[in-house]
Amino acid sequence: MKHKKIVRRTVYHILVCLGAFVMVYPLLWMLMSSFKETNTIFTTASELIPRKFTLANYATGWKGFGKIHFGTFFKNSAFITILATAGTVLSSAFVAYSFTRCNFRGKKILFAAMLVSMMLPAQILMIPQYLWYQKLGWIGSYLPLIVPYCFAIQGFFVYLIMNFINGIPRELDEAAKIDGCSYYTIFFRIILPLVVPALITASIFSFIWRWEDFLSPLLYVGKTEMYPISLALKLFCDPASTSDYGAMFSMSILSILPLIVIFILLQRYLVDGIVSSGIKG
Repeated sequence: MKHKKIVRRTVYHILVCLGAFVMVYPLLWMLMSSFKETNTIFTTASELIPRKFTLANYATGWKGFGKIHFGTFFKNSAFITILATAGTVLSSAFVAYSFTRCNFRGKKILFAAMLVSMMLPAQILMIPQYLWYQKLGWIGSYLPLIVPYCFAIQGFFVYLIMNFINGIPRELDEAAKIDGCSYYTIFFRIILPLVVPALITASIFSFIWRWEDFLSPLLYVGKTEMYPISLALKLFCDPASTSDYGAMFSMSILSILPLIVIFILLQRYLVDGIVSSGIKG
């Protein structure tokens, strides 16, 4: 029996390692390709290890385009992502608290509308949203990428925080009301500190989604100096002329580093937030 368990564990770990390697291989290939000379990337595509390591791709990619170095695109992405994430998390927490602790007319209808909005593909709303922002004069600015997220437009985060708040005993609210606390005081002094794991979980997801968003900046941002990273990377590929894939791969590696660092540092909070919120399939 002991021998069978050892064999099963060995086979299990071998299969898991093989599966992990298959999943990570494209990222690993891109990393290794960023150290190859541009003209040898696809001629030696079957070779993972570069024949000659070079950092020229990183230097070329960081120079950017024209007089705009790639650090500008990092700043643009950070500006959009941080503001949109902060607005999303705070507004979602407000809406989640109102759905779980407050009674008002139309509560069930609004909750149903929120659930329906979670099922709608973003592409369905793309044209009406564009026309709306055009009427407001927001096209060509960061406003369509930031302002809407300050109004809890992503039902997933509201639902996530709602499930976490439902796990907090209502006796805490009642005790605070007896002490004279208002709904706002209860939210900021009691509820908000207790839902920190859910807030961090929402922040991680929102940060990743906003950082890697490509379609929205493509629609609303026109000037090259305002491009976020996701949109700037496409400038390395020019079907009409030569494409610098080496520089594109190198900048792609740098662009995912913040996401990897955030995930590693906040992984514990991410797991706690998902498990504690009681999300069920």
